[in-house]
Amino acid sequence: MPKLTILEERCKSCGLCIEFCPKGCLGFTDKFNAQGYRPVAWVKAEDCNGCAICARMCPDVVIEVMK
Repeated sequence: MPKLTILEERCKSCGLCIEFCPKGCLGFTDKFNAQGYRPVAWVKAEDCNGCAICARMCPDVVIEVMK
């Protein structure tokens, strides 16, 4: 299974990674970061195939995917 790293404090909750994930593996958390945004988190890690589309779509380079 791939490893996903999300820099929660840099996430601005734009949702691009969630929208473009072909497997629907990402979602917003219920907590807020220091900037007042709800960061993204893995919600279905078992479905992730490591395609890294989420990382490519993130304008703030918040996500890193390692296979």
